[in-house]
Amino acid sequence: MKRDFSKLDALLEQFAGNSVPGCTCTIMQGDKVLYEGAAGYADIASGKKVNGHSMFRQASTTKLFTYAILGMLYEEGRFLFSEPVGKYLPEWSETRKFVVRPNGEVDVVPTERPLTIQNAVAMMCGLPYCMAPVPHADNPTLAAMSERIAALLEKGVPTLRDEVRAMADVPVMFEPGSHWLYGFGSEITGALVETLTGKPLRENFRERVIEPLGLEDTDTFFTPENRARVVTSYAKTPEGTFVAAPDFYDATMDPSQTPVGARPNLVTSSTDFATFMQMLANGGVYKGKKLLGAGTVAMLHTNQLGEVQLRDFTNDYLAGYGYGYGFRTLLTQEFGHNGHLGCFGWTGGSGIWVEADPVDKFSIAYMHNMMPNEELYHHHRIRATAYGIML
Repeated sequence: MKRDFSKLDALLEQFAGNSVPGCTCTIMQGDKVLYEGAAGYADIASGKKVNGHSMFRQASTTKLFTYAILGMLYEEGRFLFSEPVGKYLPEWSETRKFVVRPNGEVDVVPTERPLTIQNAVAMMCGLPYCMAPVPHADNPTLAAMSERIAALLEKGVPTLRDEVRAMADVPVMFEPGSHWLYGFGSEITGALVETLTGKPLRENFRERVIEPLGLEDTDTFFTPENRARVVTSYAKTPEGTFVAAPDFYDATMDPSQTPVGARPNLVTSSTDFATFMQMLANGGVYKGKKLLGAGTVAMLHTNQLGEVQLRDFTNDYLAGYGYGYGFRTLLTQEFGHNGHLGCFGWTGGSGIWVEADPVDKFSIAYMHNMMPNEELYHHHRIRATAYGIML
């Protein structure tokens, strides 16, 4: 069936120059690109337009590579999700938690059970994000993490293992597994991958994902070869104008200043990321090459959250989804999702949205780089239009 993508073209054009400086979108099915759209500017000042090779900062969608690689290691028998994190990262052998007493006093006590790999991967470890110190944090866990990250940053860009070691003695916010909290679980997961493979996470990205899938517009550093393809990051003023603003992560993208073992952040094109998501939509296979088993892919996006954790997870943007091992997954259409139940993916804080349909086996990747990212406005409109065309 030949599909008409004119509505998606019109939506990208509507976004570009009005609500975002520039954006791209790719849809794949099977092993083929069905749609590759681009509108607006990669750099407004020079008049440079975005195109299919434009590379966007991924922020949190970077994690999806980590979770896919963890699935590969699971298939190799390297670990079990039920095992304690401390079995592989010894500094995590004893976990403590903060407890607020009825009189308001805060105590530190041992957790009732060890922190498991499942707790970390499914974001139920009780540690928030803390990539930079948070002044006057009123949360004791965040305050303790802020002290440790400040000490690390004084010495330069830390390695991922340095970060994970530094946070190991911070009391968590709740009993592991009892609540969902987006945060440091992904760093613990990355450290597990590094320990199990004996290689930095960014090397795992290249050897296990980027090279096997032939992703030529994907990297974890800015290089002389890719820098011209990376779009300018913009801030959007209250008046709606776009102001070039170096991204927070850009300082860590220079290989001359950042160690190979530092936490990697991807820059990639919508077509490259759609290719990765298409491999997952296909059940772990792309162009005849098997990276993961179909059962493992299904496991990664199977909801891990119970009633309590779903209340922690739900907001207007995430309504209808549950959360698996790093991937959100659609549980109900009642909040306005017109795709199949089981659609899975994630989002990146700079304006990225990716999703795969495991029923009709297609993938969608939409990208812009802007803060605030206005993800609810843009992503849900792209979602509605793309699924309306594909289903």
